[in-house]
Amino acid sequence: MSELLKSCMCTQAQLESASFQAWCDRLGQPRNHLHRKVWEWCYIAQALHERNLLQPGCRGLGFAVGQEPLPALFAAAGCAVTATDQPPDQAQIGGWVATGQHAAAVEQLLHPTICAPALFRERVTFRPVDMRSIPADLAGFDFLWSSCSLEHLGSLAQAEQFIFDSLRCLRPGGVAVHTTEYNVSSNLFTIRSGQTVLLRRRDLERIARLLRAQGHALELDFSPGNGPVDAMVDRPPYRPTMHLKLRIGRFVATSFGLIIQRQ
Repeated sequence: MSELLKSCMCTQAQLESASFQAWCDRLGQPRNHLHRKVWEWCYIAQALHERNLLQPGCRGLGFAVGQEPLPALFAAAGCAVTATDQPPDQAQIGGWVATGQHAAAVEQLLHPTICAPALFRERVTFRPVDMRSIPADLAGFDFLWSSCSLEHLGSLAQAEQFIFDSLRCLRPGGVAVHTTEYNVSSNLFTIRSGQTVLLRRRDLERIARLLRAQGHALELDFSPGNGPVDAMVDRPPYRPTMHLKLRIGRFVATSFGLIIQRQ
């Protein structure tokens, strides 16, 4: 891409761009797989790549990594990665263990086609972390990320608090990249509490104002995309492809990425 990615929503054009297609290849995902989860992984990787953070010597911190391929991808680039997920008892209650979306050990994050196991074990460590109570010793990282997890912390207030709390884990000038559920259909009403909450444009704009007031940097872009898949709204049972927007309750949602540079 000719300019740096901004904080923005998932679109068909992005997933079909040359840069995102290249990440699909490296992640072992089909190029015609227009799915917002694949977009989240590619978005995070592209944002960090553009900011020269995927290289030897860089330290990365992942929150609620589940069994996603990003720790392996970043380790393959030479980064030292601390991968975290919620404690097993919390994950069991939330249903994440039963659906295979939780990790309790570094071995569960192995993706040998992305990173050689020996290199992975050398560069990646794992520890359980509650995103609502981040340990103070997780600090000084060059970058951190979370992929659609902050909306599962119980409320909009807790989701927002995590965004601010996570910045303490970065060195000055470090970069945080988060993807989350975004309410496309309403800027007034939303799901404010429960298993999955939906951030609105007004929430993101307020968060951005507060972050900028603290000296942090981010740019918001609410362009919705104009491709045919951007206009489709998936409903349960969700399709494995062509899944950028979906109905959650009475709202239409998609994924939104936030890129924040700490002051």
